[in-house]
Amino acid sequence: MGSNFVRYWYDHHPDDLIIVLDTLTYAGRLRNIPQRIHQDHKRFEFFMGSVTSIEMVNSLVQKADIVVHFAAETHVTRSILESRKFFETDILGTHTVANAVLKFMDSLERFVHISTSEVYGSALKEPMDEEHPLNPCSPYASAKCGADRLVHSYFLTYGIPAVILRPFNQYGPRQHLEKVVPRFITSAINNEPLTIHGDGSARRDWLYVEDTCRRIEAAIEAPLDRVLGEAINIGSGEALSVLKIARMILKEMGKPEDMIVHLSDRPGQVSYHISSTDKAQRLLGILPGRPFREGLQQTIEWYVNHRDWWREIEWMKHVKILTRTGQKEMH
Repeated sequence: MGSNFVRYWYDHHPDDLIIVLDTLTYAGRLRNIPQRIHQDHKRFEFFMGSVTSIEMVNSLVQKADIVVHFAAETHVTRSILESRKFFETDILGTHTVANAVLKFMDSLERFVHISTSEVYGSALKEPMDEEHPLNPCSPYASAKCGADRLVHSYFLTYGIPAVILRPFNQYGPRQHLEKVVPRFITSAINNEPLTIHGDGSARRDWLYVEDTCRRIEAAIEAPLDRVLGEAINIGSGEALSVLKIARMILKEMGKPEDMIVHLSDRPGQVSYHISSTDKAQRLLGILPGRPFREGLQQTIEWYVNHRDWWREIEWMKHVKILTRTGQKEMH
C-alpha cells in the first residue's frame, strides 16, 4: 500500500512534498517507487531507517503537516513463526510515531493511522461495522490491534489529530508474493500448484489497491471535525472465498483447476471477513471500488508483464509456520 500511495499522491497532488521513511525489510523495495519520482528532489525525499527510531521519526514528523503511518510487519503466516518483530514494529513503532505527532501537534494537520480489518477476527455479524468487537486471531492481528488502540488512546488522552483506517484485504500491482493473489498468479504463470490453506472456504473482502489509495486521500481531505478520532473501515462490501479466487485466476489465465492443491489449515485462520461500507460512505463520500474481476484482470496483466520484478523474490513465496505441536511446516 505504501509505495502505491506514494505513486498516487505524487500524481494527484503536484504541489506537495512527499517524505518517506522505510527500513527496507524483505518486503520493502526502492524499485517500487519509479525513477521519475526518485529523481524529483523538489517533491520527494527518501530516508532509510526504522519507525522505532525516536530521533529519526521526530526529525521527519517535524517537517510534515500530514503523517500517514503505514509501517508494519503485515503477514499473518510469518507472524506465527516469528512474532517478536511484529510487536516491535507494529506497536513500538506506532508508539514512536504517536509520540512524535504529540510533540509536534501544533504544526500537524492530521495523523492517519493505517490499521487492518484483522483486528476484528472472524465476523460475528454481517457485514462487519466499526463497532464489531476486536478479537484478533493471530500474532500479527494482535500487534495491529494494540497499535490501533494505542492511537485511539492518544486521541482520547492528548487530543492528537488522529484518524484510524482499517483496510480489508488488498490486491494489485507490486504486492509481495507471500500474499495470496500474487502467489496464485505467479504460480499459474509458472505452471506450479496453487496451494490453499484448508478447504479454501475462508471468505475475504477484497479492494484493489488504487481504490484504497483514493479512500486514504478522502480521509486526508475530509473536514477534520468529521473524521477526528474515528475508526473507518476500508473495504468493498463484497466477500469472495480463497478457493473461488484461485478458480477465477486459473480461468482468466486458461489453466486447469487441477492445479489447486489443499494444505492443512493455517493456525489463527479467520474464516470470514466482510466490510460494512456505510461509515466510509457517510464520512468520506467514497464510491464503490472497481468490480473484483476487473481489478483481478489488471493485476494478472501486471504480473505477466513484470516478471523481472517478481522473479528475484520468488523464493519467499512460501513461508514456514510453527504448528501447535511445535512442528515447522511450509505454507
